[in-house]
Amino acid sequence: MAGAARSPAAASAQATENPRNFCIIPPIQADHHAESFTFRSLSRIPPVVTATTPPSEPIPLPALHASHGGNWLRPPNGETGAVSKGDAIMAASDTPVLLINAPLVANRLGYPDLSGLDLLELFAFVHPARFCVPTPRGLAQALEIDEPAGDEDVPAFLQRTAGALVTACEDPEWFEREGAWSALQSMERLRWPWAGVLKPHVARPERAEKWLFATLPEWEESPERGSPRQVELPEDDVLQQLDHLTGEGSEKREGQRAYAREAARIFAPRDARDLPHLALAQAGTGIGKTLGYLAPSSLWANASGGTVWVSTFTKNLQRQLRSESRRAWPMKRPDGTPPVVVRKGRENYLCLLNLEDALQGGFASRPAILAQLVARWAAFTRDGDMIGGDLPGWLGTLFRKRGIAALTDQRGECIYAGCPHYRKCFIERAGRDSAQADLVIANHALVMVNAARGRDHAQRPTRLIFDEGHHVFEAADSTFAATLSGQEAIELRRWIMGPERKNRGRRRGLAARLADVASYDDDGGEAIEDACEAGAALPGEGWLQRLNEGEPSGPIEALLSAVRAATYARDESANNSRGQEAGYGIETEASGLPGEVIEAAGGAAEALAAIRTPLIKLGGRLEAIMADPPDWLDGQGRARIEGARFSLQWRVDLIAAWESLLARLGGPADPEFVDWLAVDRSDAREFDVAIHRRWLDPMKPFAKVVLEPAHGVMLTSATLTDRIGADASDAQDAKWQTAIARSGAAHIESKPLLSAAESPFDYAARAEVLIVTDVKKGDLPGLAGAYARLIEASGGGVLGLFTAIRRMRAVHGRIADRLAREGLPIFAQHVDPIDTGTLVDIFRDDPRASLLGTDALRDGVDVPGRSLRCVALEAVPWPRPDILHKARRAASGSGSQYDDRIIRARLAQAFGRLIRNRDDSGHFVVLSSAFPSRLLSAFPQGIAIHRLTLDEALVRVRDGLIGEKQTEAVQNAGELDDNIPDWPQ
Repeated sequence: MAGAARSPAAASAQATENPRNFCIIPPIQADHHAESFTFRSLSRIPPVVTATTPPSEPIPLPALHASHGGNWLRPPNGETGAVSKGDAIMAASDTPVLLINAPLVANRLGYPDLSGLDLLELFAFVHPARFCVPTPRGLAQALEIDEPAGDEDVPAFLQRTAGALVTACEDPEWFEREGAWSALQSMERLRWPWAGVLKPHVARPERAEKWLFATLPEWEESPERGSPRQVELPEDDVLQQLDHLTGEGSEKREGQRAYAREAARIFAPRDARDLPHLALAQAGTGIGKTLGYLAPSSLWANASGGTVWVSTFTKNLQRQLRSESRRAWPMKRPDGTPPVVVRKGRENYLCLLNLEDALQGGFASRPAILAQLVARWAAFTRDGDMIGGDLPGWLGTLFRKRGIAALTDQRGECIYAGCPHYRKCFIERAGRDSAQADLVIANHALVMVNAARGRDHAQRPTRLIFDEGHHVFEAADSTFAATLSGQEAIELRRWIMGPERKNRGRRRGLAARLADVASYDDDGGEAIEDACEAGAALPGEGWLQRLNEGEPSGPIEALLSAVRAATYARDESANNSRGQEAGYGIETEASGLPGEVIEAAGGAAEALAAIRTPLIKLGGRLEAIMADPPDWLDGQGRARIEGARFSLQWRVDLIAAWESLLARLGGPADPEFVDWLAVDRSDAREFDVAIHRRWLDPMKPFAKVVLEPAHGVMLTSATLTDRIGADASDAQDAKWQTAIARSGAAHIESKPLLSAAESPFDYAARAEVLIVTDVKKGDLPGLAGAYARLIEASGGGVLGLFTAIRRMRAVHGRIADRLAREGLPIFAQHVDPIDTGTLVDIFRDDPRASLLGTDALRDGVDVPGRSLRCVALEAVPWPRPDILHKARRAASGSGSQYDDRIIRARLAQAFGRLIRNRDDSGHFVVLSSAFPSRLLSAFPQGIAIHRLTLDEALVRVRDGLIGEKQTEAVQNAGELDDNIPDWPQ
């Protein structure tokens, strides 16, 4: 990593040779008092390294490491020693200390104000847009240096790592040098603790660096891509392409070849309008379904000149698809355009105008430093994707999650061509690239939103593959829902009127975005004024407090106040485990409502209509301007007005949906919808009040909006069908009923093409299911002890899945310290201040680590190899009996069988985390005796299933016993060795 040391003058001379030098921040806007620290001034730090220091010399600064196993402190020039939490806190508050992941260390020490010289921040500055697992092991791998052997070696490692990163800044081959010096000057003024350490080692360029936004490349307009040609895909050509993608000499898997042939059928020319070729293809783990559908996709795209959209549910699969697609397409075409594009919603991308606002004073204190690090990343990012892209997932958690969200277009406030950075916008570039791409990798929600609200008909996909197809139902359920809530209403107010506090960045209301239209067109200006005046009826800041005090302001707040009162009054769950006393959200059916709610709904509907009317008028005026453009309306102006029209229509449709929802409150129930009232709470703290409407069957609008306009659609997954018992007389037909119902196939006239390819894995020889019978329900100490002993028996590598966050937190709190002292680190969602994707990265990277989590870890987690060798489920994942679930259960007419299908699918998805490749093996453990036998068909056929005691299960896990008969495996269960001690109850 590090190169030879050199003088600052030499570094400056080299820096000026690169014509793309730029600066992150203009020279005038730093606040010298923007940050205050809990440690002493950086001027007291002893001199660190100079330009003549040998490469990778450890930095002589104190270093602190805190884990569940203990705390270790190393002075600048001394030996590492174990210290108490109190001494660790005192050391960190007295002087800047080197550490890694300050929020996590603060969480471990119980000292939320802890700060220091976080090596992750330094890594993000020196190597922006580079992947790194945020652990000592991960840093060592990223920097190619020796990793620490244990916790006690971490402080010395931190000093060496800091030296390696600082020395990298003097390397003539430092790729990310551009803009570093200018960024460092700004961050020094913001009192970033690393600035004083880095300053002697980042040479000043001889020529002034350019402003970041001047260096980003501009996208170019492209002609609209023509309609794809109608082509047939010969079977031999498909198989030949598959062989090409899998590589010469690779094993030819019959299951994969059959799957590719089935996938090719959706690319045949359509026989009639609104009758797409619809294929439902189940592909067991290990089939190789990604290359199986990429083979016909790439063949068809090349022959027809069309675009294939592959939709996923998880970001992990998107990353995998991007990698796999390189076998079929090059990174760039000869003209420089990408043939493969990852496309996400606007809220995933960096908004350059938001970033500029943040850099020019919109962010203060620590968030201002975050903005500088994001700006460093923006210069080197592949596509500007902040959520799941090449921005480190842990970066936002080092500061605050809202900081990342504030830099994206969360509120749909884009001003399109009115933005000075429009020609360099990452979002616009992604849209234009996808219009010309052969393959677009998107997600379920974006595909559905694009189909329902798409402003560009040319980008509505006609050939679609929904990977992780078992999630399409949930995605449609969310996309085609209507929710009138306080949070939604206040967002609409901000979009219309702009922020209530004028000092919060730029004004973004309608009047500011369309000022030229208002000055040119009197009717348009009047419509804007009327919309802003009517928008004052929407909830403003402090609305929730006013509801709690019984003093709502305006008709919408009055409605929410009445909804809140009715929900509490009618709540039947006040004393059960999920009711008011437990602090969970509450809900009630929207039927037989009191007169106060009906009356308030009428007033709210009138207020919403008063907003919608001028917005419709304004849309008409914008359309008239586009039809008869004035002389001053150039190409960018047209694009801005077109964007405004799209945004207006979106809000008009939203308000219309709210009005329809309110109109139903006092009348008869609509059999196609489920309506209810809710108060959303977390840990007994209210955060929203809402009226909800969901389709009873969301696949009905999905079929109309997504399926019918398409020519070919495939839904594929390893858990697409229902795993009912093979002894059922109509098992073959019955297992497809759920897949057909949850695909939308029942709402179109064409018959779906059904196919199933069984996994090539020998599950019976590689895995088994253990149902533990002696962990009592409700015995939290017993459950915690069971998890701890299981992790010890497995030596780590355990994915623990919970059905309740509180139980997970309680178990983690009881076992984390002891396990860590034995060299078995354990991480947990909703406990560790780390995003879920990064938690999985940490888990994958350390074979002795374990991870606890909830639903988000049950599906889409891909951890092959030794890092995941045991999945432990604390209870049967029964569906929550909320109003929506009960309505759909009743409509199904199948009673408990409806619940069983859901549970079997969840169990199958959870089991799917265990075996990811041919060499994987392990145990699936259920720590609950209340496991009905009728659900066992969720697991692969032939797999061994044992009901046994915890001690017996521990023997099998410890000794890696798979498939042997229970009586042979547990004969010595009472002789557990010292590696599996009894845990105190």
